[in-house]
Amino acid sequence: MDQFDDPAVASFSLTHVRYNPNDPLSYLSAWLALVPQGLCIVYVTLIWASREVEVSLMFAGQMACEALNFGLKRLIREERPRQMYGKGYGMPSSHSQFAAFFAVSVSLFLLFRHVPTPSTSYSPSTLSERLLLSFLACVGAGAVAASRVYLNYHTPRQVCVGAAAGVIFAIVWFLFTTYLRRYGWVDWALDTSLSRHLRFRDLITTEDLQDAGWGRWESRRKARRGIKANDTATGKKGR
Repeated sequence: MDQFDDPAVASFSLTHVRYNPNDPLSYLSAWLALVPQGLCIVYVTLIWASREVEVSLMFAGQMACEALNFGLKRLIREERPRQMYGKGYGMPSSHSQFAAFFAVSVSLFLLFRHVPTPSTSYSPSTLSERLLLSFLACVGAGAVAASRVYLNYHTPRQVCVGAAAGVIFAIVWFLFTTYLRRYGWVDWALDTSLSRHLRFRDLITTEDLQDAGWGRWESRRKARRGIKANDTATGKKGR
């Protein structure tokens, strides 16, 4: 028989998760393992739909954090738990680092950089709402980290180191982007022909994301209602 008649198959490990089908928590943990992929889709969707430079900067930091994890794993070379049949090094946990970076970055943005006011936003979010969102992001990151231990993909130490790396890198990246903003590098980048062609903007620091286009929509809606009201009044007079 020819060796190519029965080729070897491999698992696409990007979305391949081992879990106990008889354990509801294990099943939930398997879904939590897909959080990084889901967040990447959210990043790309928001960048394409909003063209906000702040989202782009956060995504760039997220990818830089992933590159850091890639390097740390190959530098430390610590194996995964023995109960795990997966491949690759386990220290630090990339899922924990990814989720921690996202949660801390979102929290820092909402609490320190995002300052919507009634003059810049139609419905500015309150501080309590931003605190709640930050808390939920951190709880989600904690759930992702715990799921990696529950599924035996990582030891508690590997998860803690990954989370710490994500938190530290998120703070460093926030300070770096603050420097870029303070010294005009973001404004310079937005004035380049490429940014102008791609229509990048920087509004999310002073208005909520859902406000994009809301002003134009409200103006058009009121204009349509005004036209309908005038037509109705004209029709009644004609009778």
